[in-house]
Amino acid sequence: MTDDHPTYGTSLGVSDLHTISLLGRDLSADLIGRVSFGHLAFQLITLEEPTPQQARVFEAVLVALADHGFTPTAISARMTYLSAPESIQGALASGLLGGGSRFLGVSEDTGRFLADALAELDELPTTEAGWDAVAADAVRAQRAAGRFVPGLGHHLHKEGDPRTPVLFAIAREEGQFGPHLALFEAVGRVAPEVTGKALPLNGAGACGAALADIGIPIELLRGVVLLARCAGLLGHIAEEVRGHRVAAAVFADVERHAVYVDPTAADE
Repeated sequence: MTDDHPTYGTSLGVSDLHTISLLGRDLSADLIGRVSFGHLAFQLITLEEPTPQQARVFEAVLVALADHGFTPTAISARMTYLSAPESIQGALASGLLGGGSRFLGVSEDTGRFLADALAELDELPTTEAGWDAVAADAVRAQRAAGRFVPGLGHHLHKEGDPRTPVLFAIAREEGQFGPHLALFEAVGRVAPEVTGKALPLNGAGACGAALADIGIPIELLRGVVLLARCAGLLGHIAEEVRGHRVAAAVFADVERHAVYVDPTAADE
């Protein structure tokens, strides 16, 4: 008698009564205690084992993106925990759901912007001047279309994002400074002249370029950002749990200073 039940193929994890297999290897015997979480995450995403060089860049990006203080996503996680302390998953989810074009989505937007510009090239530049020309064209096209240039500028680090040069240096040290980072670096050089504004290259954009250069698919870049930020959000929730209740103070302050505005009244 044959078993005609359909099967559901996966290259990730499968389990039976006694074993757990992940990526074709025994989870307990081959992976637990033998690989880092970053190493495993890279392999789950790409189905390829990272080289030590790729792994260092990947881990550096995860650290760079883990937390950035009281951002809207962190505040959202804290406020949700205040409202529903029985649902830590809801608090984490609320923070992750806020990942968009202004916070947490910049890495993906930058990676896509760079990838689109690179796709237009017949061959990669070999000189700094060549990269600058490509970057200038890409920035002009973006602005002509009425779009912001992703990866440029930061609401706080207006004189330079401290993460950016470190990420550049690590990628260079590990031989992972590829075309996305080269183009992104060139954008930073030409943007002041093209845009008329001195805007720094932000760390989120550098992370997107670095991830693209180590082989993370563009459509998954935001997922890596959320993976990193989940650690930071959990840290914010942990502070609330320990009694450092920022959310309660924010709520009380807003409630105390809320005023009614007549929607029919003329703007003053």
